[in-house]
Amino acid sequence: MLRPRRSTEEGHRRKFMVVIDDTPECSRAVLYAARRAERTAGALVMLYVIVPGEFQHWIGVENIMRAEAMDTAEETLGRFADMVRDIAQVEPQMVIREGARADEIAKLIEEDEDIAILVLAAGAENEGPGPLVTAIAGKASGTFPIPITIVPGTLDDATIKAIA
Repeated sequence: MLRPRRSTEEGHRRKFMVVIDDTPECSRAVLYAARRAERTAGALVMLYVIVPGEFQHWIGVENIMRAEAMDTAEETLGRFADMVRDIAQVEPQMVIREGARADEIAKLIEEDEDIAILVLAAGAENEGPGPLVTAIAGKASGTFPIPITIVPGTLDDATIKAIA
């Protein structure tokens, strides 16, 4: 059972959560979430999920792959954190998890009672909304614990700033 959200209580702030990855549309979600957090005196949580590798039978290889994945996660989060600091008066909270993306999103929401909105960006291509939006939307079928905001990947910076 999901713990109640506490983001509107004394001593708490509403947190917008964005999932960081290497898709082109990720910056759209980050820009929107950062601007919304700034305009509503909220906070921003950036989650990077490392999907476990396939080489679990060779410990040495697995350890190297895990270390490389952690380096990539830290570098990517750092790059997006710098972007957030440039566009909004918000200091992002950076979280790295390892596991299935949809499961780790749900776990973090369960653990942090201040996360109130998940912000995702849809792909800009004609192939559909993207794998993350598809996975979360499938899981969300009426039971997802918080609202999900989906930012069209085709929106430019000026449009996002105007509507956030």
